[in-house]
Amino acid sequence: MDRISDSGSEDGGSNPFGCTIKVMYYAYVIKSLFYDYYYKGHCHDLQTRLSQHNAGKTTSIKNKIPFKLVYFEVFETLEEAVKREKYFKTAAGRKYLKGVIPKE
Repeated sequence: MDRISDSGSEDGGSNPFGCTIKVMYYAYVIKSLFYDYYYKGHCHDLQTRLSQHNAGKTTSIKNKIPFKLVYFEVFETLEEAVKREKYFKTAAGRKYLKGVIPKE
């Protein structure tokens, strides 16, 4: 059986059926359910990444699990997602996030 893989091209390559698969990237924010703590990151699969965080696979935030996804943005390139994650970590980015993440 053929495998579908990211060829490194912007369109993500094509699968055995001849159609193009678009690989999307995300900049995201998750919030601890028990602490007033937000984590900012980037990935290409939000569901898998959130599962990894909640399984304790991110050592730096292991003591803050469980987390829920509170905000994300979608990008066509990894570079754009990384750039946005870095912005989220700045004072201006934190201020922006306060305005777009709903209060609990």
